[in-house]
Amino acid sequence: MTGKNARHNAFLRLVSGNEAGFGSASRYSLLASKDAVIGRDPNCQVVFDAMIYRMVSRRHAVVRPVSSSADAFFSWVISDLNSANGTYLNGKRLQGTQELQPGDRITLGYDGPELLFEYEIIPQATVMSQPASKPLPPAATPLQSMQKPDSVSFTQLFPIISTGKDLTRKAYLIPGMLTVVFVVLMFATVGHPQANQVIVATYIAFAAYYFVYQLCGKQKPWWVLLASALTTTLILLSPLLDIFIFVFRGILPGNLPSPQDATTFTELLVRYFFGAGLMEELLKALPVLGAYAIARLLPSPLRERVGVWEPLDGILLGTASAVGFTLLETLGQYVPYITQNASVQSGVAAGQLVGLQLLIPRILGSVAGHMAYSGYLGYFIGLAVLKPRRSWQILPVGYVSASALHALWNATGSINALLLVVVGVLSYAFLMAAILKARVLSPTRSQNFATRFVGPK
Repeated sequence: MTGKNARHNAFLRLVSGNEAGFGSASRYSLLASKDAVIGRDPNCQVVFDAMIYRMVSRRHAVVRPVSSSADAFFSWVISDLNSANGTYLNGKRLQGTQELQPGDRITLGYDGPELLFEYEIIPQATVMSQPASKPLPPAATPLQSMQKPDSVSFTQLFPIISTGKDLTRKAYLIPGMLTVVFVVLMFATVGHPQANQVIVATYIAFAAYYFVYQLCGKQKPWWVLLASALTTTLILLSPLLDIFIFVFRGILPGNLPSPQDATTFTELLVRYFFGAGLMEELLKALPVLGAYAIARLLPSPLRERVGVWEPLDGILLGTASAVGFTLLETLGQYVPYITQNASVQSGVAAGQLVGLQLLIPRILGSVAGHMAYSGYLGYFIGLAVLKPRRSWQILPVGYVSASALHALWNATGSINALLLVVVGVLSYAFLMAAILKARVLSPTRSQNFATRFVGPK
């Protein structure tokens, strides 16, 4: 029954998200006299929590009523409001304005919360037959009419049956599985200190990198990232390292001071700039440059998956390279050295404990250390690819600034712990700023799984 004989109550129901299914909190009525703006802005008609739904823009989409005739029958249309991550209607990205049909699914972002568009038809004759003194009872939703409030379905008792598809996409199943594997390996290597240190260091490095990967919000094949890390470790183990040392610490004034040397902070900073900053940042950038060169020889779409075509690619490959560098430097140099010295002074058990105490902060701190410098330089490499005509200006700025941060960290480390904290926070801020800007500049921005709205270009 339509037209003068019926009335339409349209509403949106949240069917995917933290509040989905929680009674009235998941249902949003649509008014025939007002647009319903969906977003994180508190002034929106359908408001999403800014801390939980970061893939949703402040003003993401709007549902508008459209009168189809003079009998007060309304249809509803939806439009995207130039959101960062797009609006999807029944799995397809929304372009322009489209009329909504009952049962249509609206997804805010590729993997964001999902709303179901529904409406009820209430016969006008039924409305008129009600006594004037009695208010109309609230209309039952399809879910309420089919299921008693206190009933429990089979899938509610065994949720894994109905959520299998979402496990890999939304429940961090892969990181959880790897955590279980590493825990078992840690138990298996108890009593074998060196093997245990490798397992612990690898897991912490994986966790730190996964954090950066999620912030970048762009998918890159795991084998490409692993290849970047392994390439850096192979470079460190090859004769190429001797060439780097000869150039930057022999020819250039990068000879690193020994603990007995009396040097001023300025001299220390210069030495670390050449001997640690310029040398190590160029070394870690080689896999990034190599991925760019190799990908140019590959056919599409493999070329885009492997190579460096934008700043996000450079950051992901640069930070992966830094993970390989940090693991080899920590496990192959710092931990054995401190363990041996502590063992001579206090015994083997004490030496192993000191080695583990050094290992954890070195690997975990790489987010504000090697990963920060290399990711920051990777941003500039990707930016130079994105803007090739300005590459002569972009690359030197990135190389020098990343090397300067690296040198500042090393120089302040032997002077004052408070200054070291300041430099570490500064390095982390530089990396995060680069990630946020890279996400704005990304040509594939609408396809990325970014979880934070970063504003206009």
